[in-house]
Amino acid sequence: MSVGTVWLPYCGPAPAGGEWRWNLDPVLIAVLLVAAGAFAWRARGRERALGLAAVGVLAVSFVSPLCALSSALFAARTVHHVLLVAVAAPLLAWALPARRVGPLALATAAQAAVFWVWHAPGAYAWALSHDAAYWLMQASLLGSAVWFWAGVRRASVPAAVAHLLIAMVAMGLLGALLTFTGQPLYAPHFASTTPWGLTPLEDQQTAGLIMWAPAAAVYLAAALLMLGRWIGPDARAGAGAA
Repeated sequence: MSVGTVWLPYCGPAPAGGEWRWNLDPVLIAVLLVAAGAFAWRARGRERALGLAAVGVLAVSFVSPLCALSSALFAARTVHHVLLVAVAAPLLAWALPARRVGPLALATAAQAAVFWVWHAPGAYAWALSHDAAYWLMQASLLGSAVWFWAGVRRASVPAAVAHLLIAMVAMGLLGALLTFTGQPLYAPHFASTTPWGLTPLEDQQTAGLIMWAPAAAVYLAAALLMLGRWIGPDARAGAGAA
């Protein structure tokens, strides 16, 4: 909840500069341990490794000091969200059994819409005011991203590449918007960035640059990797042998 200008998000109050606080929520840790156990027990080979890696990324996002730091800095929150949608989500999509997930265009639109909506100032402030809203934000970001990456996994290479580039543009546009907006937009961070050596606007611009460059580059790298495998020498050799 919020009281005046004091924000109390799920990860706790904004830490002071140099304070590194772990999130030892027993319910969260139990859920992560159950997920890790499920992958270790039921999955095999590559799927097990990918699933355990995804759980590890989620632990970094929610248990490590990144969780508390995201209460202070919008840039840290952006790193947190990028880890969810561009690292944990594809790991989960390839760790879980491949299934039909509906039109890839719909999944691409849903992922972009969910990401943009939760980064609207009002929705973002709501998520940092109520634990239920916070977890709705996290679940919808991760769920829509897993849906998108699962669709990419099943799609033809041309379709997958096209939608990865669309996702890259959607991420980059939001990043550019935040980078060039001339005023801070996120009230939960108006009073929390100074101990970390940033003004609220500088914090927001840093977050925009993270979305615009490294986050968008993940989708570009995935598109190039798929395209390279499709037209590379191994693919041509296989086609020649056939």
